[in-house]
Amino acid sequence: MSGPPLGRPPKEVSKEKKKEAVSDERVRNAIEGKFGQGKRRFSLGLVMAKLPETSETVIAMNFLVMNLSTLLQKTKKKTKSKKL
Repeated sequence: MSGPPLGRPPKEVSKEKKKEAVSDERVRNAIEGKFGQGKRRFSLGLVMAKLPETSETVIAMNFLVMNLSTLLQKTKKKTKSKKL
């Protein structure tokens, strides 16, 4: 992933650079969306642990629960499609 170039923007930007920038934005949007979902649905924004190690553990547990939730939803969809 590349970030926005520093300094004054160039007058002409190649198609490859534009394509790479758009691709990077898509990846960033997906990542930021997951953080937003974690804050809304899994209380990721309410971490009140005082020690850094405890905070990291709470955040890791939240992401574990998020992954398990996604896995559960996918397995539910598979079982529903098999029943039909």
